[in-house]
Amino acid sequence: MDTLHLDQQNSGLSGTSRRAFLKGSGLLLGFALVGGTTSTVFAASASQVTEEEVTAPFAPNGFIRIDPKGIVTLVMPMVEMGQGTYTSLAMLLAEELEVDLDQVQVQHAPPNNALYANAILQSQTTGLSSSVRAFWTPLRQAGAVGRTLMIAAAAKEWGADPATCKAAHGVVTDVSGSKRLSYGELADAAAKLPVPAADSVKLKDPKDFTLIGTPAKRVDSPMKVDGRAIYGIDTKLPGMRVAALAISPVFGGKPKTFDEKAALAVKGVHQVVTTDEAVAVVADHLGAAKKGLEAAAIQWEDGPNAKVNSADIVKQLEEKSRQPGAVARNEGDAEKALSAAAERIDAIYQVPFLAHATMEPMNCTVHMQKDSCDVWVGTQVPTLTQMVLEGVTGLPKEAIRIHNHLLGGGFGRRLEPDGTVLAVKIAKQVEGPVKVVWSREEDIQHDMYRPYYYDRLSAGLDADGKPVAWTHRIAGSSIFARYVPQLFVNGLDPDAVEGAAEPPYALPNIHVDYVQVEPPGVPTAFWRGVGPTHNIFVVESFMDELARAAKQDPVAYRKALLGNNPRALGVLTLAAEKAGWGPPLPSGQGRGVSVAFVFGSYVAQVAEVEVAADGAVKVKRIVCALDCGMSVNPNTIEAQMEGGSIFGLTAVLHGAITIKDGRVEQSNFDNYLPMRIDEVPVIETHLIKSAEAPGGIGEVPTAIVSAAVTNAIFAATGKRIRTLPVDPEMLKTST
Repeated sequence: MDTLHLDQQNSGLSGTSRRAFLKGSGLLLGFALVGGTTSTVFAASASQVTEEEVTAPFAPNGFIRIDPKGIVTLVMPMVEMGQGTYTSLAMLLAEELEVDLDQVQVQHAPPNNALYANAILQSQTTGLSSSVRAFWTPLRQAGAVGRTLMIAAAAKEWGADPATCKAAHGVVTDVSGSKRLSYGELADAAAKLPVPAADSVKLKDPKDFTLIGTPAKRVDSPMKVDGRAIYGIDTKLPGMRVAALAISPVFGGKPKTFDEKAALAVKGVHQVVTTDEAVAVVADHLGAAKKGLEAAAIQWEDGPNAKVNSADIVKQLEEKSRQPGAVARNEGDAEKALSAAAERIDAIYQVPFLAHATMEPMNCTVHMQKDSCDVWVGTQVPTLTQMVLEGVTGLPKEAIRIHNHLLGGGFGRRLEPDGTVLAVKIAKQVEGPVKVVWSREEDIQHDMYRPYYYDRLSAGLDADGKPVAWTHRIAGSSIFARYVPQLFVNGLDPDAVEGAAEPPYALPNIHVDYVQVEPPGVPTAFWRGVGPTHNIFVVESFMDELARAAKQDPVAYRKALLGNNPRALGVLTLAAEKAGWGPPLPSGQGRGVSVAFVFGSYVAQVAEVEVAADGAVKVKRIVCALDCGMSVNPNTIEAQMEGGSIFGLTAVLHGAITIKDGRVEQSNFDNYLPMRIDEVPVIETHLIKSAEAPGGIGEVPTAIVSAAVTNAIFAATGKRIRTLPVDPEMLKTST
């Protein structure tokens, strides 16, 4: 059976009465929220039933619905953007509820922080590789509450002690096994029982898990393979029109003039709409809208950022990086230890702006009416989006309905509500629903970019090559200062220093600080792996430099510094063993290593590369060792290690956004290259069994792969990569 049910009309409905729902058409799912809890849920065909005929299913908490037919629905608090969340979180619920995974359907949760907030991020936000970590306990508790009530209902029916009854596969049986009742048969009775507190129910001992830790097929795969899955860009509504848009090519620019008459002359075009930063052409379909946009021949007023260039941004970073910053960590006396060291090593590392370039470009459908605003979109932040739209529309939160969808890639881009805000500004000028679709060029050239970082490092070695001092200064834009200003305290951005302030190694004298440097006009935001995507590259590359300066093997050198960190030592040892570390490779080939603790998981990678005479780099093999605590779905973990590594490889080998005259120079996949299939290496994943609580997965390999690859390039060529992406010109063999 299909285990994923997604109705694009099913969210954002909490402020509407049950009777109002039944006046609509199709399958509608409604929630009546009372005192912060979901008290009723119903599913009905409005054209066939009346309000009185609707039977509320068993719903003991915000996550579970079991109807009299035995259909189990998980109201999914997080969004699915390819990372496997819908499967892994369903497994958590199913394990404790005692149902099979294929008995669970998944439904998007409406915006509701009270019910569905991610405890790590303190809001209904999908990001920071936190979904399993945040809901590891709440979803198991929700399932355990449901199971407890089903058993209690059956025991009451039989006049038995609940302790003598057990549940399995959605059925409760008595001690003899002769009596059995399905969850569907028990739903009505269970709904009448008092609901125990979530923290009072007993959870399974991990040794008794039957589902968690076993490989499970993705519940969303069948619908994605055969095309039934609905993404935001697939939204279709009666009377809907489609808008193509052009945003000022210069950051902060505005439309100056355009030929409205020429645009309206295109068959199918109905309207030309402007906002402060953009022009949109509204038509019957996207083809007509794009032709109308071209015919409009827009002229732009460039504004104050027309002379901004990448070289100037780097110069600004270089200058600012010479100044002391906000202290992230200071132990011992690093400057004194540096001055007394037998050898001093200094280095400057740089990583560029990066775009998200999700496969599904930015899009949003809006139906703006006098007293309501309906939004169909794929977003990682439904509650934040709803809150922001209160200010844009002037409507109360209850009148703003967010219909969330599967995401065709997020990577942090859809943590930002800017695309939805722009769509609403356009929709306010259009009669009826309008779908706003960004072209690939608009998507890449008006992204919100991973910051450009400029890092200064120094280390001191003693006579044996052991580090006695370590200093690291990070200069770059602060995402926290804009996105969560309450966490930007005393000039310190916790994300910008993550992976740098707490390296896994024993370093007796360490000083890490941060200098906020905002590039003029260039918007910055979280990018898959966030701060660690740059810091692990820098820290692990510099650690490799220290090992080479000490004339020691890079793996052995790291092991000596990880003696007090057994989990980090464990992944490093396993990765080196599985990669066959040690024996030399042919000329032009090399192995590199990287190790880190990020997003609650310990990980090590060994990359094997080959560098051709013309400087072309071929990554042949990547071996990953991972200690992520208890694993929920090994299949998902392996897929995430593969996909995240490839995403990171795209950045290390190809990725860079550059600015010229206030404009992004890259525009599509011909000049902002993703990894091609013939470039993808063999990727192996080896899991360390652990009883620790689960760590994150999705961003872990993206953060660590770059250093493994560039360290391997050094092993193959003797040339150190300190600026990304890799420049083949510097790797050419001299003739």
